[in-house]
Amino acid sequence: MSSDAPVPVPRTAVPIGIADPVEQARAELKAALAAIEEKANVPKRLGIAVDEGVTKARAFQRRNPVAATAAVVVGALAIGAAVWGFVRLYTR
Repeated sequence: MSSDAPVPVPRTAVPIGIADPVEQARAELKAALAAIEEKANVPKRLGIAVDEGVTKARAFQRRNPVAATAAVVVGALAIGAAVWGFVRLYTR
C-alpha cells in the first residue's frame, strides 16, 4: 500500500534530490532562515507553551477536579499574600 504522493518537507529542512548547486544553496538558505525565525520568534513560542499548559491544566482538571480546585485556591492565596506583603513593605 504505497503512495506516489510527495512527502511534505518541514520548513526547516532541505529537500533531497536537488541537483542544481544554486537551487541547493537557495534551499539551504531558506531552511536556515526558517530555523532562525522559529528559534527567535519568542512570542510564538510562548503562545505555543501557554496553549500546551492550558491543555495540560484542563486535562488535570477533568481527571481530578478537587485537586484542581485546591490548586487554584492555594495559588490565589499565594498571589494575594505576595501582593499584600509587597504593599506592606512599600507603605512602610
